[in-house]
Amino acid sequence: MTTDMDAVSGSEKNTEHGAGRPEDFRDSLVEWLADNLTPAVVTAGHAGIENTENLAIWRTWNHRLYEGGWAAPAWPAAFGGRDASIDQQLAYLEEMARAEAPGPLNVIGVSNIAPAIMAMGTDEQRARYLVPMLRGDEIWCQGMSEPDAGSDLASLRTSAVLDGDSFVVNGHKTWNSLGRHADWCQLYVRTDPRAPKHKGISCLLVDMTTPGIEVRPLRTMTGDLTFCELFFDEVRVPKGALLGRIDEGWGVAMTTLSYERAGVARLHLGLTGRFEELLAEARRVGVRPVGGVRDGLAALYARIACMRWTTTRELEAIGRGSQPSPVMGSLAKLMWAQVEQDLADLAIDLLGPAALLGPWSKNLNAARQASIAGGTSEINRNIVAEHGLGLPREPRPTAGTSP
Repeated sequence: MTTDMDAVSGSEKNTEHGAGRPEDFRDSLVEWLADNLTPAVVTAGHAGIENTENLAIWRTWNHRLYEGGWAAPAWPAAFGGRDASIDQQLAYLEEMARAEAPGPLNVIGVSNIAPAIMAMGTDEQRARYLVPMLRGDEIWCQGMSEPDAGSDLASLRTSAVLDGDSFVVNGHKTWNSLGRHADWCQLYVRTDPRAPKHKGISCLLVDMTTPGIEVRPLRTMTGDLTFCELFFDEVRVPKGALLGRIDEGWGVAMTTLSYERAGVARLHLGLTGRFEELLAEARRVGVRPVGGVRDGLAALYARIACMRWTTTRELEAIGRGSQPSPVMGSLAKLMWAQVEQDLADLAIDLLGPAALLGPWSKNLNAARQASIAGGTSEINRNIVAEHGLGLPREPRPTAGTSP
């Protein structure tokens, strides 16, 4: 286990490497990737962590990222990052995508869970959880969605009742990413059932080996086991596992600004990569797009470019000190979901029936979730309308009426 002194020493080294112009930062990363990235790591990143061999390769790679200071450049140096500026964060994402280099195992933990621990955790929690998370020694998942509380997190019903020095947890979570591999879970529970639904929620940091937790994999329509259901039956969680204050978990959940504001760039970078893969495959099999398919390719290229420039313009404004737009993430997610699905459809039109037997067929099925996962398109449209355009709130059912 890495000690606190190791983390501090690494932080000092990382600050030196991360300082200076974005161009120097980019050159340093490119040089490091040339010396450390291997084809086996790239393959493991594409394949995912669903088999033991890939997981071992990726975890070793995660250790190397951490030791080089490249696991989370956006994190504060005090916690093992590089205090990277917006421009540096963008350069990092661009070069990692260009090299097809996997990021850290804990993509959810590093981007979403860690910032909440940094901001609201105790000194003991920061010292215990952050370094193992960043190194990839311990994998984290989030317990948020429930069968009757998907995009509407405030409707969650999983309960936690304080009993002496422990919370007793009962309930059911679903659509849990990495649940089969997770060592820890950032779990959202209801600790005051009488409070308004955005109140009375608490956040617990739960050891997944605790008795009473059952993990059931969910097979998706593509055949993958990327999601799980979590069942909690009289699970006793130490009182010290509370993150933030009791009944104030909604504030923890909303701590998603994180230290990686440039993370929205991953959306258009991923689309750019798949678009280029599609064109390369068309050239390989000798397909020449004509008519509507050609127009569709041009339109998708333009829409991805619009995503890139919209995101870059917003990030440049943040880099100059402007407050981030409350709707940037929702706009990017909306654009990404539609283009992701249109790209999957167009791939079949371009490559023909033969594509239905290959990876583009799987992509066609997988793309259906783009407008659901991470916040539905309907929810994101409401955010843009109400918080961005200032339109009236969507009508809510009144007491005594059916929804």
